[in-house]
Amino acid sequence: MRVILASGSPRRKELLKQLFADFEVLPAKGSEIYTEQEPDKIVQQLAAQKAAEVESSVVRQEEEPMLVIGADTVVAFQGQILGKPADAKQAKEMLKTLASDVHQVYTGVALIVIQHGKRQCLEFAECTNVRFYPMTAQEIEAYVQSGEPMDKAGAYGIQGIGGRFVEGIEGDYQNVVGLPMAKLYQVLKKIDEIALPF
Repeated sequence: MRVILASGSPRRKELLKQLFADFEVLPAKGSEIYTEQEPDKIVQQLAAQKAAEVESSVVRQEEEPMLVIGADTVVAFQGQILGKPADAKQAKEMLKTLASDVHQVYTGVALIVIQHGKRQCLEFAECTNVRFYPMTAQEIEAYVQSGEPMDKAGAYGIQGIGGRFVEGIEGDYQNVVGLPMAKLYQVLKKIDEIALPF
């Protein structure tokens, strides 16, 4: 089966290697537009958009079975979504908001499976609670200056320098990184003829 990851995230690429030895990376390029209101619904809608965009751009053989995986991650605090910061000022504001408190990380996953002449789309979302230690103004400034927060939802990367500020998590750590591998594995197991490592 041809497997395609519809994301340019190096973190998702590394995680997906746990399940597939061979897959293509074709990042979706369309603008992210959503109509849903709840974070878990928003990430599923965006993941489905990405998967569908990449599916429509791929040339495949007539009977070639294919799996396209789309994913989207957002950070939410008290119901408000914190996307990627537009600039250093916004990154500092986000980190001040998250410090000393608990926030949620939602990742939505959309799977488009094409085989035996049938097309199937499966969607799910995973949520992880993340608690931050208090952060001083100096710590926030130094972290933003490192550049790490600038391309990450919520202005931090748990797998990088940002991990030093995380007091604890409740849920799937890999979900915070960008792909809930345990849930993804369980969903993929239910799909016929997808070759998983074990």
